[in-house]
Amino acid sequence: MSIPPLFLGRLQFIACLAFVALFMALALALSWLLLYFKLRARASGNAGWTAAYRFWVRIFALAFVLALASGVPVLLQLGTVWSGLMDKIGNVAGPLLGFAVLSVFALKSCFLGVMLFGQRRVSEAVHTLSVLMVALGHLATAFWVLALVSWTQTPDGAVAIDGRFQIYDWAKVVFNPSLGWTIGATVLGALLTAAFLIMGITAWQGLRRPLDDGERLGFRAALGLACIAVVLLAPVGAGMGKLIAHYQPAKAAAALAYWHEGAAPDLVVLGWPDAETETNRAAWTLSGAAARWLGRNVNGHFLALENYANMQPPVLLTFWSARIVAILALAMACVAWATLFRLRKSGFDPSHLSRRWLRALALMTFSGAALVVFGWVFTMVGMQPYAVNGAVTQTEILGTASPRSLFYGTLGYAALYGVLFAAFVRMLFHAARYGVVPVRKMAGAAP
Repeated sequence: MSIPPLFLGRLQFIACLAFVALFMALALALSWLLLYFKLRARASGNAGWTAAYRFWVRIFALAFVLALASGVPVLLQLGTVWSGLMDKIGNVAGPLLGFAVLSVFALKSCFLGVMLFGQRRVSEAVHTLSVLMVALGHLATAFWVLALVSWTQTPDGAVAIDGRFQIYDWAKVVFNPSLGWTIGATVLGALLTAAFLIMGITAWQGLRRPLDDGERLGFRAALGLACIAVVLLAPVGAGMGKLIAHYQPAKAAAALAYWHEGAAPDLVVLGWPDAETETNRAAWTLSGAAARWLGRNVNGHFLALENYANMQPPVLLTFWSARIVAILALAMACVAWATLFRLRKSGFDPSHLSRRWLRALALMTFSGAALVVFGWVFTMVGMQPYAVNGAVTQTEILGTASPRSLFYGTLGYAALYGVLFAAFVRMLFHAARYGVVPVRKMAGAAP
């Protein structure tokens, strides 16, 4: 097997992490949307909100199960593919992962059964409380996981002694410089994933039959959420860009394909970075527009890729993953606000959209999911060759697995995740076509 083990390990880990991040994001956003549907149903008495809740709670359950199941391979890889990582950062990662697991069992698992199966067995107040606690549990779990991920990007509050990180300030570990921006980007990506999924599925339904009240109300809520989220994504993206320039200048230089120190800081909007010649082919540039997004040395000179010799991240993948995220965000912004403009005089009822526009929305169903996946690819690939930015390289922590086992393991994970995603899509469209089977109210149950 001629493929380097380090490459296979990176590919396997990023693929697994992107998959679990996608379904964690979808479950996180849907949990809060379901709470919104419940509260609107109780406040307005409109049965449409209850219908929206009953449909999308099934999709939430699928996303939750997939997120939970796909998290196991990630943890396994920390002990096999990257067997040296926990030895170095165990004092940091152990407690944070422990709090994440505790959040799952304390706030989600204890109330999830009531949320999914107890609607006809408990009062509306108790059921609404269970939905709230599940949503809080998802948020708490995401917080601790993102605290660990952001710490690897901008490590603080710990110092390496004899090759192992020792904590000197837990507040700095948890609330490291990139935590706020990471949470902001993750939450907005999750909201866009759920919003465009709801709008796309509703548009797909609208192409086949008249929409019911629940579908129209769910679409209206998702449209408003998408319009707000895409607006907030711009300042969050700008903040992330400045943070990367300061703490990860090599990633910034790769994202901008800035090869040589002293060259004009032109922004390469589109092009093809060529690592062999260290040039950008067919580049479309904006003069001087990259200056604010590049790191600088102590003399104020822009830090270029040539400053990092053999410690550069993969330039082509870093460059294009950043561009794909930007293109997707721009496309979603245009579609969301154009849809809002088209429906402003019709109560935001998707039934008034043309079939052509409904098809466009249906094509955008998984655009938010793609945004989340490529966002994580950019985050993780751009940090290479480091596992902990500036401190621990991936070569140091790579395990002893053979290239053959890593190769077949990667193929196995790809096949497994492909099957799981295909099954999720099939069940999603099956539910969209046939609806939700009504649940019989038990005799003597609370109203």
